[in-house]
Parts: sequence; C-alpha cells; structure tokens
Amino acid sequence: MRWTPHLTVAAIAERNKTFLMVEERINGNLVLNQPAGHLNDAESLLEAVVRETLEETGWHFHPESLVGIYRWRNPENGETYLRAALSGECTDHEPRRPLDDGIEGVLWLSHSQIVARTVSLRSPLVLRCLDDYLSGTRYPLALLQNLP
Repeated sequence: MRWTPHLTVAAIAERNKTFLMVEERINGNLVLNQPAGHLNDAESLLEAVVRETLEETGWHFHPESLVGIYRWRNPENGETYLRAALSGECTDHEPRRPLDDGIEGVLWLSHSQIVARTVSLRSPLVLRCLDDYLSGTRYPLALLQNLP
C-alpha cells in the first residue's frame, strides 16, 4: 500500500492584533483552527488557501508570504499531514455567504485567547504556525512554483 500524506493549506490573517480563526465540529468535538483545508486536484497552494478561507469564513484572503511547511503525524489515527501555512490580508467580507459544513463560528482572537484554548486546537500545527508567524518567519511566495 502506498503512503499518501494529506496536503493542506492554512491561512494566517491578522487584523488589529487578532487572528482569523474558525470553530469547527470534528468527530463531535468543537475545535479551533485557522481557515484550512485540503488541496484539490489541479489547484495551486495559493488558489487553495484563498478558496478555503472564503468557504470557511466568508472572507477574501490575499496571500502575501509563506510562513512554513509543516509535517505532523496524528497519533490518534496515524495519518500524516503536510501543511503549507500562508500569511496574508483579509479584505472583503461576505457575511451572508453559507459556510462549509462543520463550521460553527468565525472568530477574530488574540494570541493569548488562542493559547488559552490550546486544549481545543484542532492540532499542534495551529499554534506552531501562529508562533512562527509572530516570530517574523516569512518566505516569498515565489518559492511556491506551480507548473502546468
């Protein structure tokens, strides 16, 4: 059997020292995450993070930099995730837009509010990506090449 990790993207959007987050229901539990999701076939990482942010929050996200690429193996199910975390700006908001199934809330939270909810984070990737962003880690989007 061939090993295939899950390739995901996550948006780190800051506004007035708060960060765009979603509350989502996963396996019956309410968890906190950045707007994030899987890369679709024939989609670039940039297209995926823009789409996922809009679908999960109603916000239009404009990526500006790559914060990092992270590998995490979920100890509960053995699944491996590769996450590309991208930082950028949210501009227009569509508050009446229907959100993805499972999304129960869209929040702007401070770092301390997110840390206070560490036990409800979807994975350790959430805080690690945010901490790297806050430490100033940024890479140019030109690192992400999408060949036809």
